[in-house]
Amino acid sequence: MEVKILQDVLKANDAIARDNEEKFAGEKVFALNMMSSPGSGKTSILETTLEKMGKELRIAVIEGDIATTMDSERLIRFDIPVIQITTESFGNACHLDANMVGKAYAGLPPKPCDLLFVENVGNLVCPAGFKLGTERNVVVLSVTEGEDKPHKYPLIFRTADCVLINKVDLLPHLDFNLERVREALLAINPKLIVISLSAKTGEGFDAWLDWLREGVKNKKARS
Repeated sequence: MEVKILQDVLKANDAIARDNEEKFAGEKVFALNMMSSPGSGKTSILETTLEKMGKELRIAVIEGDIATTMDSERLIRFDIPVIQITTESFGNACHLDANMVGKAYAGLPPKPCDLLFVENVGNLVCPAGFKLGTERNVVVLSVTEGEDKPHKYPLIFRTADCVLINKVDLLPHLDFNLERVREALLAINPKLIVISLSAKTGEGFDAWLDWLREGVKNKKARS
């Protein structure tokens, strides 16, 4: 019975995700679902991304968290459309779903947007099972989490298009083998784009920003 209920939930979610995908395509928005463990640095990566891109692209953010608006408050200073989803009102859900994202997107100011970041609730399990309608999935893995995460949580990396290995400025102080983790990630998903960077120092951000620009460019060309 529980399996059937879960199948029905996922089926309904996938239908709404397709609607979101069509809307993003129609409005030529390159939408990204950003997932990670709590504390990996998703919001810090967004802050550095916005600092480096300036007004180059029209960017909006949907923030997901269980109980606070702290992350969205950090991004308001960039004068971009930001909307917060707190899943506390959805039974403390450990992930965003397509319905939440669709309603949040509809609530954003009617301002043209090239790039939409959806920052999911910090969790390496639940978010991987719920499609949102975004074009790409990005997973942030910080070096402080250890080398075992790709092995322990393969689904989220299998469904990812890009993995950002964050906090590489801390590598001299940690027992973390970057190449070994990269090999593990590519063994799980050979098509992955893996980018090592530091939200604190800006190291590696050129590759990340180029990947974003290419995604926006391709979206405009296809739409």
